[in-house]
Amino acid sequence: MPVTDQLPVIVIGAGPQGLAAAAHLLERGIEPLVLERGAAAGAAVAEWGHVRLFSEWPELIDAASRRLLENAGWSEPRTGYPTGAEWVAQYLAPLGAALGDRVKTGVAVTGVARSARDKVVDSGRADQPFEVQATDADGNELRFYARAVLDASGTWGSPNPAGASGLPALGEREAAAAGLVSYQVPASVSHLAGKHVVVIGSGHSAAHAVIRLAELAQGAGGTRVEWAIRRSSPSGLSSADDQLPARGALGGRAREVVADGLVTQVAGFRTAELRRTGDQLTVISDDGRQLDAVDHLIVLTGFRPDLSVLREVRTAIDPSLEAVAGLASEIDSNIHSCGTVRATGALELAQPEPNLYIVGAKSYGRAPTFLALTGYEQVRSVVAELAGDHEAAARNELMLPDSGVCGGSGDLDGGACCAPAPKQSIELGARPLIPLA
Repeated sequence: MPVTDQLPVIVIGAGPQGLAAAAHLLERGIEPLVLERGAAAGAAVAEWGHVRLFSEWPELIDAASRRLLENAGWSEPRTGYPTGAEWVAQYLAPLGAALGDRVKTGVAVTGVARSARDKVVDSGRADQPFEVQATDADGNELRFYARAVLDASGTWGSPNPAGASGLPALGEREAAAAGLVSYQVPASVSHLAGKHVVVIGSGHSAAHAVIRLAELAQGAGGTRVEWAIRRSSPSGLSSADDQLPARGALGGRAREVVADGLVTQVAGFRTAELRRTGDQLTVISDDGRQLDAVDHLIVLTGFRPDLSVLREVRTAIDPSLEAVAGLASEIDSNIHSCGTVRATGALELAQPEPNLYIVGAKSYGRAPTFLALTGYEQVRSVVAELAGDHEAAARNELMLPDSGVCGGSGDLDGGACCAPAPKQSIELGARPLIPLA
């Protein structure tokens, strides 16, 4: 059995937070091992590389990662709003290269446990190293040992379905298999010219898709766009009160295309069934309303975490959000309606299994309010705790921007707002900025 304190800390996922965690571990003299399912660092971000972020470059670069990269002669991007592809090319890929063979790509983690102790056993549990099982790109089974595990695998691979119950709508699986349903912001909408397209979802990704389709409808006759939202109003969208001005501007532009008649908004529509007729769908709500002759359905209802790899370790997960229990009250829309949350660190992220942490977007479960800045502060605090620097772990080094968003998924008819944040202006030019981090 390997000696636990001589083992690396395993980080699951080479996305923004996973790579930042590795950089912080190196600064603390702790060896990281990053296991990434994709073929390269930032693989998940690359899948939405066409999307422009509403955070500027300074908000997308972790401090320890910056120091590591500067030592390698990296030139920091300082202004502007990058696309996902630019974030990968100018930051995540160089960061992965700077970490070298500490990042293993093409390795999909299949399970985490305490070595020689299943989930039920108490005796000597905390003294055992973690055992992490995985498969490589050729299907070979792998096993690693670790002194601690940080799960930064995100939620990108687990989109929510169209069904308002949280289960796929009747007929949804068949329609998706036939290519009539998609679950990502489209890289191009030109193939939808002249079609009847329905977007389901009320968040920023849905708003972006709606704006893109509205632009298409302006130039391509016969294009019909409907935007189905579950609430009575799109209260989940940011406004001019947003302290991230590009995010606020996106919400404003989405409202404009509805007001201009380019998009028809269908409120209070909770999808129950997709009925296929040839190459078209009828989308049916729980109250019997129908959207007929739909050529394509774009479902952008958020994401949920895949917790299956953590089944053999002891976790505290909020039963409604599937977020880390210690921070759920900060992000639960059933408790409060305003978009501001405080930064969270090692204390809130601690699990019943010592030295196991869920960080990044996965720590927020199904909540949609996660920012890159949040994840960077999380990993800074968690790594400080692992290094024994409890004072640094407890310190809050981040003040998150107010979103100006009121109402949440728990309130189907909207909600009351807190005091609005100070307004800022931003010049968008001819095209809107696009959200995701």
